[in-house]
Amino acid sequence: MRKKYKFFEHTADVGIRVYGNTVEELFVNAAKGMFEVIAETSGIKPKEKLEISVQADSYDELLRQWLQELLYQFSVTEIVGVEFSIQGVTQNTLKAIMWGDKAPDKMKTEIKAVTYHELEFKQVKDGYEAKVIFDV
Repeated sequence: MRKKYKFFEHTADVGIRVYGNTVEELFVNAAKGMFEVIAETSGIKPKEKLEISVQADSYDELLRQWLQELLYQFSVTEIVGVEFSIQGVTQNTLKAIMWGDKAPDKMKTEIKAVTYHELEFKQVKDGYEAKVIFDV
């Protein structure tokens, strides 16, 4: 099985390279990777449900918008996402459901924003790959 994501060091930030066999899988793996930066997710149960909808002009911008919306929802609800279901995705729209729970005692890193810096989304030989940098 392929890796879902891996972290890399970036000056004063945290970066993540994300992989997926499909666009949907990449978006799910990106969300899981971001929440793994924020909190220890292994013990969190999918108790709470949130519906997420975002729009953008391209897949890379849609990925940034998706992660930024999840980060916003986390800042408002304190829900750490652990399961994600993509209901529909095109180059311009994404509809998804996130399940998670509050986990303030397991926080690791505060992400301030999902940046445009070196933002990348591309189709590769065996699926899709993306790169995202978080301002921490």
